[in-house]
Amino acid sequence: MAAAPLKLLIVDDSNIIRRRIARSPAVDRLAVVGAAANGVEAIELCRATNPDLVTMDLTMPEMDGVACVEKLVAMKPDILILVVSALSDKATAVEAIRRGANGFLCKPFTDRQLDEALAELLAGH
Repeated sequence: MAAAPLKLLIVDDSNIIRRRIARSPAVDRLAVVGAAANGVEAIELCRATNPDLVTMDLTMPEMDGVACVEKLVAMKPDILILVVSALSDKATAVEAIRRGANGFLCKPFTDRQLDEALAELLAGH
């Protein structure tokens, strides 16, 4: 019997980016369990859906990605988090990784780059 697909939570304040990630062939083998527009929604959705993997924007209203990463890792230490953000946020991305994120993908990105980033994340764990 095949293992259940890993559960993905998409966190980005841009509806366009959330839809783009959800529709990407890169996530075909994952089960998208939710999409959040900010860190506060992400925490609630994480509690409700127990995702294995999260794509995380850094610059969002209410709670930014760095604070959200820290809270998600505290809630679920084995969660995998891929930061998806603009390169202008590189210092912030480094901080997110220091607080528990597992990888970084720069916006804008192609489906192939997303696929490679997710594959790398999953291979490492």
